[in-house]
Amino acid sequence: MSTHSVESIKADSNRLRGSLLESLADPVTGALREDDQTLIKYHGSYQQDDRDVREERRRQKLEPAYQFMIRTRTPGGVVSPEQWLKLDAVATRYGNHSLRITTRQAFQFHGVIKRELKATMQAINAALIDTLAACGDVNRNVLVAANPLLSSAHAALYADAARTSEHLLPNTRAYYEIWLDEARVAGSGAEDEPIYGERYLPRKFKIGFALPPLNDVDVYANDLGFIGVLDADGDLLGYDVTLGGGMGATHGDAGTYPRLANMAGFIPRAALLDVATAVVTTQRDLGNRTLRKRARFKYTLDDHGLDTVVAEIERRAGVAFQPRRSRPFEHNGDRYGWTEGSDGRWHLTLSLPAGRIADLPGAPHLTALREIARIHAGEFRMTGNQNLIVAGVAADQRARIDAIVQQAGLDAGNRAPTALARAAMACVALPTCGLAMAEAERYLPDFSARLQPLLERYGLAEAPILLRISGCPNGCSRPYLGEIALVGKAPGRYNLMLGADHRGQRLNTLYRENITEPDILAALEPLFARYAADRIRDEGFGDFLHRTGVVALPPYPTHREIPVELHA
Repeated sequence: MSTHSVESIKADSNRLRGSLLESLADPVTGALREDDQTLIKYHGSYQQDDRDVREERRRQKLEPAYQFMIRTRTPGGVVSPEQWLKLDAVATRYGNHSLRITTRQAFQFHGVIKRELKATMQAINAALIDTLAACGDVNRNVLVAANPLLSSAHAALYADAARTSEHLLPNTRAYYEIWLDEARVAGSGAEDEPIYGERYLPRKFKIGFALPPLNDVDVYANDLGFIGVLDADGDLLGYDVTLGGGMGATHGDAGTYPRLANMAGFIPRAALLDVATAVVTTQRDLGNRTLRKRARFKYTLDDHGLDTVVAEIERRAGVAFQPRRSRPFEHNGDRYGWTEGSDGRWHLTLSLPAGRIADLPGAPHLTALREIARIHAGEFRMTGNQNLIVAGVAADQRARIDAIVQQAGLDAGNRAPTALARAAMACVALPTCGLAMAEAERYLPDFSARLQPLLERYGLAEAPILLRISGCPNGCSRPYLGEIALVGKAPGRYNLMLGADHRGQRLNTLYRENITEPDILAALEPLFARYAADRIRDEGFGDFLHRTGVVALPPYPTHREIPVELHA
């Protein structure tokens, strides 16, 4: 679909209503009308079909097996045990009997059919969770440092992120009318959208909140980033603001590229919403609405110049950025197992491969988490790395939760034979994602298993090497920040990317193009051997590859690396 048609659909949508009600009521097809397939994204859903059976259905002269993915809006990935149980019921009643944690701390439900789409949305709403603006050309789910219960500063950071998410929601009542049967009132379809305007943003927009020393949200990969700055007493003072990160690219198109964000500078906490609004509206007005592939905020920065964009943001916000103040980042991964918070409560982080939670033979993970939710008095917190924290556990409850975890093998990811497998990420890809060129989620276990003997051969089983797999170059699993990454080119074929760091501060580089698994393993084995023999103490794999000249900074136009020394 061309950029012009998408822009026209938005402008003519009657504030995101379109003909969605008519599409949903059509009993003849499992699909929506073409324009409505664009508009439903703003309501938190994508129309998809099962690509595994697409060809067979075509031969039988049947329409594709249409189904819908639904994504929640859960800033920071926080849900209560009561909400967990209701979302579990949604997955088992309407979806494909699994929950999936995304890389943006949201749940995705897969396999919902059109005639049950409205009931599913209503069931999600009954859990006091919505899906509004979880997709589409708006600000999407806001990422937050994963566990705000670790300290009062983490709690303050989460509160700021939640109010930023609410502040940037679209003003239209379309969501409530279509899915929740709210009565239309005078002015419906002409609601004022002071932040988004009649055509919303040129493309999707992503925000992340991080608190050093852990960059578990990959803050530099976001269009807008807020890095928490603490005062001498450990309280949240304000934020260093980053601009223009983004992972998406298109194979063979040099005009598209992944990009790390630029540092704009420090703002006091009181200026947060003014600055967020100024950044979003600047992108609304300056972003490219002619060429959709060049419509993300990163390209707005590169096309107009960083100084010009920063000056415009300062003018709109009435704020002058001050010199940066944040502490250095040390790592962008999660910490598995039990951690004690400042209030004496405990938090259990579980490694969940590709974020998928289902009942499988010998691994009834969905049932086990249902059992935990029934006795848990704290919260569940999804991480930006597709993992799950059972948060706020009283000391005398740990043994009961441990017993459920161990009986169901929920800690199997924590006990994976390599550190690489414990931290690996993958997007959904086939069979449902329409953009996927190769497998990702379904391939991750097999590929990790292929790497295991190589890592063990060279004594690297516990080396914390960051692996990410993406079924296409759009980068939902943030592959360009992986020390090793596979980016899908075709079924069974990938670009091998190498050389990012473990802080989320350097992009990787194309090392081998369009190769198969045997070629990938053959390329990696000698590098593992060199790394095992010649690495410096505590040197990351990506850092080693750069120091020894195996890879260089990627040839992207701008901002390929955040210099570590600037954090000192």
